[in-house]
Amino acid sequence: QVQLVESGGGLVQAGGSLRLSCAASGRTFSANTMGWFRQAPGKEREFVASITWSSISTTYADSVKGRFTISRSDARNTVVSLQMNNLKPEDTAVYYCAAGTRPNSNSASWNYWGQGTQVTVSS
Repeated sequence: QVQLVESGGGLVQAGGSLRLSCAASGRTFSANTMGWFRQAPGKEREFVASITWSSISTTYADSVKGRFTISRSDARNTVVSLQMNNLKPEDTAVYYCAAGTRPNSNSASWNYWGQGTQVTVSS
């Protein structure tokens, strides 16, 4: 099992920035990719970004390209961050950290999930 704990959500004005972090523990070797999804009220959970443990490959949803950056910020490959700049009201959602082995943008392909952290962007 892999345990994931998110932090860093909050309330910010449009155009502002937030940084989310996700700390992984447990059998982290069982997953080679970490990522972020988000879910707004009444909407399906959607892919935001992902990064492989080696940091060789990063992937972003078109809606966040150029504004969000995913990175690995721990030498032991156990902390992944999402820097969110130029936030828009439509970025408001609960953001979930996820881990998996060769997953794709479909949430069903990810094995482990955090509890989520709220991000609210006011206009």
